[in-house]
Amino acid sequence: MITHSSRRDWLRNTACGFGALAFHDLVRAAQSPLAVQTPRFPAKAKRVIFLFMAGGPSQPDLFDPKDYIKRMHGQKVSAPINTNELRVGTDKFLALATHGEVRPRGQSGTMISDLMPHTASIADEICLLRAMHADNNQHAPAALQFHTGSTTDVRPSMGSWISYGLGTENQNLPSFISIHPDSDVRLYGSGFLPAAHQGTRVIVPQDDKQSPIDYLKDTSANPAAQRQRIDFVQRMNRRLLQQAEVDGRMEGMIESMEIAFRMQTATPELVDISNESEATKELYGVGNKDCDKNARACLLARRLSEAGVRFVQVTMGGWDHHGDIRTALPKSCAGTDQPCAGLIKDLKSRGLLDDTLVVWSGEFGRTPWSQDLSGTSPIEKHGREHQPESFCSWMAGGGIKPGISFGETDEFGFRPVSGKVHLHDLHATILHQLGLDHEKLTWRHLGRDFRLTDVYGNVVKEILA
Repeated sequence: MITHSSRRDWLRNTACGFGALAFHDLVRAAQSPLAVQTPRFPAKAKRVIFLFMAGGPSQPDLFDPKDYIKRMHGQKVSAPINTNELRVGTDKFLALATHGEVRPRGQSGTMISDLMPHTASIADEICLLRAMHADNNQHAPAALQFHTGSTTDVRPSMGSWISYGLGTENQNLPSFISIHPDSDVRLYGSGFLPAAHQGTRVIVPQDDKQSPIDYLKDTSANPAAQRQRIDFVQRMNRRLLQQAEVDGRMEGMIESMEIAFRMQTATPELVDISNESEATKELYGVGNKDCDKNARACLLARRLSEAGVRFVQVTMGGWDHHGDIRTALPKSCAGTDQPCAGLIKDLKSRGLLDDTLVVWSGEFGRTPWSQDLSGTSPIEKHGREHQPESFCSWMAGGGIKPGISFGETDEFGFRPVSGKVHLHDLHATILHQLGLDHEKLTWRHLGRDFRLTDVYGNVVKEILA
């Protein structure tokens, strides 16, 4: 009787199985999910830091004031949208003037609010996108789209795609870290990509007792014994792989266990900012009661990026200002302005800004007319509703033109009239700066090839240096 066997069967049954062992080691080396990958074309950036302002910063108050709205403050303006699209508390369409002054800054003349003096000091380093737009006006789906390219499905997050495309520069660290992440794990999940590409959750410790990463501390009294236990489990895992076709999920588990052990040695020192100079801490605002948490997070983001982490995202919440925005917005700015600007200055002083791409944005913006959920508050106590039709983001470093503003909105500050940039375009541009083609960075799933930009997106060439 003739039997058919696979190459793996033949290798297992030849020369006492040594051929299979050698072949398996070659497969593992070739398929290690975090191995450094070569970009498709020369890259301007090696890494990304994504500063996510959760809740939706108000672009009329921060970057894109409109004279028409200022003149009409407190008065009804004609609705530039279909009345069927009305949202709660905005039916009166009362123009809400900018809180504080938004002025030209630096030699570039970039418009930045008085509420963000530190950001104003880096005006000539940033590229301000003033006509961003997204597809959903609710927080959860909008944030999901910004992170994954989809408003509904469980897809790999941007950091996971970049990890998959490039691997990690430091084999002792993850390729993707999420600092103070949102409770929605999909925003830093790997979806259908191998588990090794999922973001590692980090909470910046406020004291020595708190661990920044869950289960990071070694509770074993004998590290050598722990190493022996891990080696034993890993040998069993690899033996299982020798008995069957190589399984991506199992490979991911093996890789994750190895990197977890290595992190116990490398990460504790890395997340300890006590050895930073006082001048550096002051630059970020460490110790400032208004922004200490975010200052520590941004400083840690720089340390992780400098150490070889490919993608670091820092989530800073508190931007959802539906009411009393004139009281709430200054607090949000005070909590984020200095840390974000300090990050840019620190990266530049260390020679890291040239090949580090920094992206600052919320999931959408806010309306130029006011929102009053009670229906009885005076105009000075009103807030602003969500606005995905247009909002502002900024980018710095990584081959992006510094000191420019790209895109314009109409006299209301509602619809883009030029330089329109969709989230898919932004994602395509980020990947391009890393040397990745957004149309070719794909993964086969459910019978078709998926990508971060779905079937959309164009690189915004106008902002490339």
